[in-house]
Parts: sequence; structure tokens; C-alpha cells
Amino acid sequence: MTTTSTTVALPEADGGWREIELSEPRGWAEHPQPFESRIAFAAAHVVADPRGENVPGAPAVVDWEATLAFRRHLFGYGLGVAEAMDTAQRNMGLDWPATQELITRSSALAREHGARIASGAGTDQLLAPAGDLDEVTRAYLEQVDFVETAGSQVIVMASRQLAAVARSAEDYLQVYSTLLAQATRPVILHWLGEMFDPQLSGYWGSTDIPTATSTFLDLINEHSAKVDGVKVSLLSADHEQELRAALPSGVRLYTGDDYNYPELIEGDGVHHSDALLGAFAAIAPAASAALTALDAGDVDRYRQEMDPTLALSRHVFGVPTYYYKTGIAFLAWLNGHQDGFVMVGGLQSARSILHLARVFELANEAQLLTNPDLAAHRLAQLFATAGLTR
Repeated sequence: MTTTSTTVALPEADGGWREIELSEPRGWAEHPQPFESRIAFAAAHVVADPRGENVPGAPAVVDWEATLAFRRHLFGYGLGVAEAMDTAQRNMGLDWPATQELITRSSALAREHGARIASGAGTDQLLAPAGDLDEVTRAYLEQVDFVETAGSQVIVMASRQLAAVARSAEDYLQVYSTLLAQATRPVILHWLGEMFDPQLSGYWGSTDIPTATSTFLDLINEHSAKVDGVKVSLLSADHEQELRAALPSGVRLYTGDDYNYPELIEGDGVHHSDALLGAFAAIAPAASAALTALDAGDVDRYRQEMDPTLALSRHVFGVPTYYYKTGIAFLAWLNGHQDGFVMVGGLQSARSILHLARVFELANEAQLLTNPDLAAHRLAQLFATAGLTR
């Protein structure tokens, strides 16, 4: 790869190269206060310690200074943090001891900044398959209690262990009803689709989405006082619009649709979605500018700010979608939020060099490279390591 002060050469699959122009960096305005018209969380990644044994199957070794600095970056743009979610590599390298420390540290940081935080409670401390529903319930309750004690709102994550032992919709309702009855504050329920985790296929007791949705709504309607909102990650705008119209009054829909979030957050004039998105960790400055415009009632400006980010998000979350975390960490590295492109569990290897080159290109087009020269230099290092020279 070669660079000048204005151009970068990117490799192509056929062995050739193409030149792109580096965009001028944009001076994005910070917005440390929460937004008025929408609640917005960014699901944040963790920064791996480059000196740690962050290889597949090993306990996570986290660079805590960089990890917390990234959360301060998100707070500075008015975003809450959705902590210890799948973006942070839950079930893909981040073990329960590291998760506990992450939730504790991030919750304390959020209090310091007066920022909103919600953290994932699951059942991933079970290192062997659960024996029955009671074991799953106990594991869930342990994590819910831990998150609440840390001072964070709870996000009830989808459970691989529950998916493995549940035999009917009634099994899901039994477990979740127990959780909601014992939660001390309203929670966010997270329905994570199988495109994000194939082990969650058939969640809510059916592979038929309308049938599963009916079960989900039965749970919410029965326990609406304990449900702040739902985060649905099925990547279907039509399904999300239908579901949010059916939710009981006072229950929010936090979009988890990284393919269609601009239109869903904007809304249809009757209903709108709030946001709990991994994509927002990658596009925080632009998301902040868009939501600032929406607060001011300037929908045209909202679209101008948000729409250019969509191609980047769709590429980062491309199939296989569950490897999107690699693109999030890659962008953090390009923008100087971490010193190295390494990830817990060695997940930096989950995307190809050509995929990452396209991430760079789309971030450049959206003016989301805060220091284009640094980003180009780091990209050149990555290409050289991969044996790509021009």
C-alpha cells in the first residue's frame, strides 16, 4: 500500500489496487448531555491488552485504561453505554470474571459522568450445559443481582443455556417471569436473533417469528411495570415497526437493527424507536450530531447526518453478522482509541483484509476518521503485516 497526503491505495480481490482520496477530518461537536427526544445507548466493545494471552479459549485480559477511555468518549457525545453485551464479546471471549469487573468499573465511571448505563445479565457463568430450567433461573438471578448492585440498569440478555434446555414457550415464560418478579427496577429485554448467535435459534419457543413474537408480547403485557423497554436484534424493519406498535404504553423499543436504524429512530409520525446499537460505538460523533438535530426538530438535518453512516454499518454487520465486533475494534484502532488491533479471543482474525479495507473506505466517506493520516498509517501497517505491498 502507498499513501500520499491525500490518497490511499486499497487492494482488490483480483490482485489490483485502487486509489481513494482521504476526506478532510470533520470537527464533530461534543454533546455530553443526554438527548431529549430519544434515549440512545451505544453497545461498547472491550479493548484487549496487547501483552495478554488473548488467544482462543483463554481467559480475557483487558486493557482497562483504554476500555474505560472509550466509554468516556461515548459519554462525551451524549450516548449511554450498553455494557457487557454481545459487542463486548459476551459468549465470544469475554468470560464472567472479566464481565464482572467490566460492569463494576463502567458503572462507577457512568456515575462519575452522570451518564446512563445498562448492563447485560445472562447465564454465561455456567461453564457446562445447564441441567434444567431452575439452574438457568438461578444463574440469571445471580447476574441480575450483580448488575443491580453495581448500580446499573439490567439488560436481560438472551441465554444460550435457556435455548438449549427449553422445550416450549411456557418454559421461557416461566424463567423470564421469575426474573421480572425479582428485579428491583424495570429492565430491558433483549431478543437477539440467530444471525448474531446461531445458538439462539428458536428463542421464545419457536423458529416462526410471528409465533415467537406473540410469546414475547404475552410476557411483556403481563409484566409491563417491570419492563422499561425491549431491544430487538432481528434486522427486520417491518417486524420492529409492527412490534413497537403492539407494545403496551410506556414500554420502549430500543432498536438493535444495525441495517435500518436511521428510519426506525426517526419514526413514522406515530411511533419511533429509541436506540441500543453496536453501530453507535462506531459512529458516535455522527449519531450525536443527528440526534442533536432531531432534538431541534430538524428532520432534514437528522437525515443528512445519519444516512451517510448506514453503508458503513451494513458492511461492518455483514454476514456472518456475529463477527461485527472485529469491525468495531478496527475502527477504534484506526481512530486512536486503542494502541493495537488485537481482540479478546484473537477475534481480530475474524474478518479479511479486504473487508477491513472496505471498512476504512466507508468510514472515510462518512468523515468518521478523526485523524485520517493516523488511520492511513495504521492501515498501511496492517497491509504490510498481511504481505500486501504495491
